[in-house]
Amino acid sequence: MEIRPAEVQRRINPAVRPSRQLRPDGSPDDNDRVEIGPTALAFSEWAALGLEAPNLEAMREYRLQRIVQQLQAHNLAGILLFDPLNIRYATDTTNMQVWIAHNHARACFISAAGYVVLWDFHNCDHLSAHLPLVSELRSGASFFYFETGDQTTAHAEHFAHEVVELMQRHAGDNRRLAIDKIEMAGLWAIQSLGIDVSDGQQVMEHARVIKSIDEVRAMRCAIASTEAAMHKMREMSVPGVTENDIWAVLHAENIRRGGEWIECRLLSSGPRTNPWFQESGPRVVAAGDMLALDTDLIGPYGMCADLSRSWIIGGVTPTQEQRTLYRIAYEHIQTNISILKPGMTLAEVTAKAHRLPEIYRAQRYGVIMHGVGLCDEYPCVRYPEDVEGHGYHGVIEPGMTLCVEAYIGAVGGREGVKLEDQVLITETGVENLTRFPFEADLLAGG
Repeated sequence: MEIRPAEVQRRINPAVRPSRQLRPDGSPDDNDRVEIGPTALAFSEWAALGLEAPNLEAMREYRLQRIVQQLQAHNLAGILLFDPLNIRYATDTTNMQVWIAHNHARACFISAAGYVVLWDFHNCDHLSAHLPLVSELRSGASFFYFETGDQTTAHAEHFAHEVVELMQRHAGDNRRLAIDKIEMAGLWAIQSLGIDVSDGQQVMEHARVIKSIDEVRAMRCAIASTEAAMHKMREMSVPGVTENDIWAVLHAENIRRGGEWIECRLLSSGPRTNPWFQESGPRVVAAGDMLALDTDLIGPYGMCADLSRSWIIGGVTPTQEQRTLYRIAYEHIQTNISILKPGMTLAEVTAKAHRLPEIYRAQRYGVIMHGVGLCDEYPCVRYPEDVEGHGYHGVIEPGMTLCVEAYIGAVGGREGVKLEDQVLITETGVENLTRFPFEADLLAGG
């Protein structure tokens, strides 16, 4: 079945390439181009590891088709996106991602037939000129107070009329529109025109949840680049430097390889590792300190590499307490990876998961595991203690990518340990995509 109109329909034939020089992912080998992407350093490291770059054309086609399939399945005229990560998924365009996340100056409409309209920030049409899947470029999706002040309502109403006109043109009498996130003025304006608004976050999470072969390739590459940065962090973890000194390495090495940004700054040392979620600061690390980190990194291709490791500063022999914390964290994620297979419900995963010793349950992590793609994504698998308040239904499917994690630290304890691996659900089980080693000295001994 055709899912997009003829004027924007394209067919991918990887064997047919233009005569110009191309990079391994099919993008132009031109450092003067507008399009961002991996650097020569990243490509060389991936080649040395035997990793294959994604076919960007095929990946973009797949993503648009996933959205269209969801729209058609829910009988929606289209979807309106403001979340920059959803816009990235739909169009593979980027523009000041972090700034746009809290200043909604970009929007994207996708019809159920696959017609894509991108409202970009003013004077930014050139940022998506290389992407033929974007059918139409506009501007004028800003209606937040900083940008539009006492004219916010008028701007929102103008935008709403544009959206409704697109719906009529591409979906006729269907008045059902999904929206992921929107400023209140925009929501009110759209609803005032008789549009039936539904939850676009559900649509996009279910579109994004199953990864194509090219998305998996992109994720492998992003993980490899992140692990290269983590090895540099490991080398930097010496007595006398600060937590911020070590964390800064992750930022720098990510950017060197064409990565993009980092969602958090979860690195702590010594007593700051307990409780978890303390972000890196000016503390000077000392020999024998436990250091724990969670990358939460948006790497090349906009792919999230969400990995956690802990190690000892200064090559000092770990204490028995440090080994105990580490071994339990290691057993926790290894057991929980091993039980995964397609067809399991989220409730079954919770029931079969490794049970934390009671002393560590109070400060357990928020989830046993969660989906991952362009960021943390659906689904979340909860601990038994949290199912009643926060659990929901779902099924583990082939093509899902998950982060399996653990935080181990007792209430009042001196230190804690954070570990996390990123995995792919296959047709028969699970594949661990993570290669960064665990600490032999923390796993050794009786």
